[in-house]
Amino acid sequence: MNNMIIKENKQIGEKYYKINHKSGLEIYVIPKELTTGYALFGTRYGSADNCFRVNGEAEYTHVPDGIAHFLEHKMFENEDGVDTFVRYAQTGASANAYTSFTKTAYLFSCTDNFTESLEILLDHVTHPYFTPETVSKEQGIIGQEIRMYDDNPGWVLMMGLLQSLYKNNTVRVDIAGTVESISEITADLLYKCYNTFYNLHNMSLCVCGSITPEEVIEVADRMLTEAPAIEIDSISGEEEPQVYRSRFSAKMQVSKPQFAIGVKDTAISPDGNERMKKSAALSIICEMLFSRSGALFNELYSKQLIGSGLGYEADHNKRFSFIMLSGDSNDPEAVFARFVDYMNEVKAKGVEDEAFERAKRVVYAQLVKSFDSTEEIANNFLNYIFDDSDMLDYSDAISSVTKDDVSKLIADIFREDRYTLATVLPLDE
Repeated sequence: MNNMIIKENKQIGEKYYKINHKSGLEIYVIPKELTTGYALFGTRYGSADNCFRVNGEAEYTHVPDGIAHFLEHKMFENEDGVDTFVRYAQTGASANAYTSFTKTAYLFSCTDNFTESLEILLDHVTHPYFTPETVSKEQGIIGQEIRMYDDNPGWVLMMGLLQSLYKNNTVRVDIAGTVESISEITADLLYKCYNTFYNLHNMSLCVCGSITPEEVIEVADRMLTEAPAIEIDSISGEEEPQVYRSRFSAKMQVSKPQFAIGVKDTAISPDGNERMKKSAALSIICEMLFSRSGALFNELYSKQLIGSGLGYEADHNKRFSFIMLSGDSNDPEAVFARFVDYMNEVKAKGVEDEAFERAKRVVYAQLVKSFDSTEEIANNFLNYIFDDSDMLDYSDAISSVTKDDVSKLIADIFREDRYTLATVLPLDE
């Protein structure tokens, strides 16, 4: 039997239907009267999951780096030789997929023929087909993709930062792996990873648009068979609070030095709702301290220490937590030194009421605005689901954050042994 519940947040005017499908799959239907419908079928399996075991297994399985991303590519091939993208083209849908550190997701968007496209999505993701010949062919294709990433300054900067923040956490593993690591991938290993992580109990389907839960259930009833319950133990790697190394630098073909400042955080609650509240608090901190309305940006910009922007983000989930600032500068070390001094000044002076309240309103407004896009809704929903929380509770989490919460987090997180600086410099420097 399928079990359905309805949840509504009247404060922000949004609701969803959650279906605990008889197959074991959790399905979320978020009704929105928007032109484009969007579906996202995801598994809790990303590049960080390279050492795991399931209930009943005594030994851990170690797999080559990049295998989750490799598997994502292979899932679009079918035994009958028909390319999945050709099938989607017949319904007029635009399809894609992505692998992150913690998840793999398959998606499509369309303006009509939604149920037909949903049938394709559920079909191709639940029917793997790997052979030694097709694996060998894909190794060449992904090898070229890896070389492209190796030549991408932004990606080199990001991975350099993560590999400086973390010594053991598997988030430091490049999502695509290396040319050497993917050469070790076999069809048998792909099936092992697929059968472990693509179990429907480890997956969720998020559907957003002008579609009813009954229409989604009808497709799921036809396309999905019951999966056995499974428990997966995936090792992330223990970490000290301090960064692994304080600097990373590479020389590449860039016109101006690029930098990323990382702030490491190892205090991660086992409770999803606690993590969600902390995530809200970190977003408020970033908006308050690093946005264009903040003192740091304006000082760096007026002194021409940065270019047009200062990017910032906080990523806090059950597997890892860090804050990153990024931009371009002719003197990254001066930017870093000013960042360190600035954070010491903030801790000494304390958080200003007006700045805190403004940042809190901005973060809240960003949440409300995110419900204007079916794509953004579905992707955000999946992120919260996979971190054991609920997007419709995020507005309450934001509201519950106090100035004292923010002040304590700033004191706990912003310490000099938790900082690292990554740079990509021009070849002639």
